[in-house]
Amino acid sequence: MTTSPSYYDQIGGAPVVRDVVDRFYTLVLADGDLAPYFTDVNIPQLKRHMVMLLCSVLGGSETYEGRDLGAAHAGLGITAQHYAKVGDILLTLLRDGGVGDEILQHVALTLSTVQSSIVAEPVEAAD
Repeated sequence: MTTSPSYYDQIGGAPVVRDVVDRFYTLVLADGDLAPYFTDVNIPQLKRHMVMLLCSVLGGSETYEGRDLGAAHAGLGITAQHYAKVGDILLTLLRDGGVGDEILQHVALTLSTVQSSIVAEPVEAAD
C-alpha cells in the first residue's frame, strides 16, 4: 500500500516553507496596518515558530512547540480585517509559489479554524 506524499513533501519541504515564511514577514512588516502588531517582537524567533507551525499544518515531521495560539495573540487586539489580510498574504505567497488548490484549501481551512483563537473581536456573520 502506497501512501501519498504529505502536503509538506509536495511543496518541497522545509526549504520552501522557510522561504515562504521569510517572504511572508517581509510583506507583513512592510504593511502599515500590520507592522504595529510586531513592535518589540523577536522576529527571528517568531519566524522559527511560524516555520514549525506551517510545517506541522502541512504534515511535515516538525512539531509545533510554541505557545498556544490564543495565549500568544492575547491582548494584541487583532481585528478580523487584519487577520484576513495576513491570511491573504500567506495564501497568495503559496499560490504564487505554485502550491495547488487542494493544499491552499487545507491552509485556508486551518486559518479559518484557528481564527477565533487569534482575533480579539467577535467574527461577524456575513449577511
